Amino acid sequence: RQPLFILLLFVSAGILIVNSVMPFFTLEDDVKMLNECGLATLLISGALLAVWTAGTSITADIEGKTAMTLLSKPINRRQFILGKYVGIVQAVIWMFVILTAIFSVLIFFKVGYDQRERAEEISPRWQWTEVAGVELPFPHPDRTRVIAQVLPGVALAFLQVCVLGAIAVTAATRLPMVMNLVVCFAVFVIGNLTEVIVNRSVAGEANESVTFMARLISLVMPSLSAFNVSSAVATGRVVPPDYLASSTLYALAY
Repeated sequence: RQPLFILLLFVSAGILIVNSVMPFFTLEDDVKMLNECGLATLLISGALLAVWTAGTSITADIEGKTAMTLLSKPINRRQFILGKYVGIVQAVIWMFVILTAIFSVLIFFKVGYDQRERAEEISPRWQWTEVAGVELPFPHPDRTRVIAQVLPGVALAFLQVCVLGAIAVTAATRLPMVMNLVVCFAVFVIGNLTEVIVNRSVAGEANESVTFMARLISLVMPSLSAFNVSSAVATGRVVPPDYLASSTLYALAY
């Protein structure tokens, strides 16, 4: 019922389409930039949806006394919070499914365009394969290979949104929506910089107190940089399954 979902969906889809036709001037390597910008678009739109929905639904229910009506039924506080969180994650899943489908189609066509710019042999869009005696068209492996490399990055971006959504739901039980947005924005920024802060403080032989504070921040804040593999995906690296598994366990803990 919230117009924010439709608004974010159309804005994000428009950004993806614009990125697919906009020249990045990367010396004939625009697919990598499209992959990185697309993953960033999915992450930001999903995070905005999760944080905003947590603030508007939970905080509004508490301030409007709707939560008291619910909790007077055979529903405890834990069920109320978990139900809200599951509903937010479901909305994020739908947004990711739609945007990932659009993103995959854009990559599918962008690969051929990039090959033409590099004066290479353009991979055909379809490969005819015989199945049960019938010739059926399937997407060409050269194009689907690029899409398959992006999907782990999409999954990790979704896990990062789930962690931010959990923090937003927790903060929404005690803070108004504006403060919730500020807290989640701070967690998002610091969480993506914790690894850099610790590495710089240790490698640079910084003051002992600076190193202690850096490690304390990394201990308290979630290491969201663990879910950010857009650079690796953009350079064509394959995210190993064990990394996906460990990141999933880390997200489940939060």
